[in-house]
Amino acid sequence: MNKKELAHIRKQLKLDHDMLEIFTILNVYIMKESNEIYHFERQPFALLDREKQELYMANFKKLMTGELDQKMFELKFQEEAESPSQVLLHQGLVTGNPEEWQDLMLLLVDKMLADTKYEKDMVVTFVHGQYLKPTRVRTEESEESEKDEMFANPFILCSVNSTEQQRKTLMFDYVEREFKYNVFVDPIIKLNTPEQGFFYPSVTDNYSDVNRVLYCAGKAHEPNVPFIEQVLNAEMIVTALEERTYFEDIVKEVAGDQLDAATIAHVYEEIHRVIETNEEEEPPKLDYKDVERMLTVSGVEHVTEEKVERAFQNVIDDKNYEIKASSVMPKFTSKSIKIDTKVATISVSPQDLKFVRQVNFQGKRCILIEVDEDVVIEGFTLNTETL
Repeated sequence: MNKKELAHIRKQLKLDHDMLEIFTILNVYIMKESNEIYHFERQPFALLDREKQELYMANFKKLMTGELDQKMFELKFQEEAESPSQVLLHQGLVTGNPEEWQDLMLLLVDKMLADTKYEKDMVVTFVHGQYLKPTRVRTEESEESEKDEMFANPFILCSVNSTEQQRKTLMFDYVEREFKYNVFVDPIIKLNTPEQGFFYPSVTDNYSDVNRVLYCAGKAHEPNVPFIEQVLNAEMIVTALEERTYFEDIVKEVAGDQLDAATIAHVYEEIHRVIETNEEEEPPKLDYKDVERMLTVSGVEHVTEEKVERAFQNVIDDKNYEIKASSVMPKFTSKSIKIDTKVATISVSPQDLKFVRQVNFQGKRCILIEVDEDVVIEGFTLNTETL
């Protein structure tokens, strides 16, 4: 799955969208004390109150929001898993019987409860639906609408949400003209902050891929490994944060711990160029040859292909590993790089990093930033000193 394919699915997640239909919704309430299913309820999504539909749709949209390899992870299923979840999901995907679909989803909930003790009451929500995609891209010359021929893509979406108790409140009764103490015992389901979930099947080359599932973490860079391996029976992948650490360690082993800002800026510019000039559907990846070339053109001395290959082997234990370029690249045009010091935190973009230097002035280390305009602090323009 790439960004374009994920964006297409996200766009459908709204009420009254003519390219999305949700057939059935199943809610399962789990009690933390017993770690068992307390109640479950299945009904056609169309029969829900409009307000409920809006709440659920906002929850699904929130769940599916995030960057690939940071909050959204496309996973392959394990090939030799016992009682594989892929089988349950695929059967649920193709069945036309809502009761059979419910029973299959409840088996997945049983797997969630097998080795996990929840600290709060939890609600697991499943929906079964389909979204449409055009069979071909409409051109300016085409007189037919892109909706004349559509592929129907059935899907199962799952959202896991925690609950919280309502606060005790003091209320004023207008009729009785008195203050009343109210205690609400019904828990609130936190639909605005899903803990995790998944979307099945994933998408490969614009087609549904039943051999992969899209796992959605609650927070970026924090996938739930037991859920991925034991519930979904999927293979864990390397996150973008881990790949960024790989890249940093490789560069340190090849070039040393200390680099000037201009060199780092050149490296980021090279990675950005690779991303921008990529014409393939798959995101570009960097092998040891690519890293060697980038470091060389960025001015790092004594870099050889063999040295970088050895660094890949030492850091990742795989000299042929390919790092996604997007994983190691901070957002190029935004102030995505933080320079933390005891005195201040400075934010700069990768493209402006070349204007930052660390210098020694009168025996003290200082950060020097080249600027084109006067610096204004709290309305006061700083004097320009000549060093």
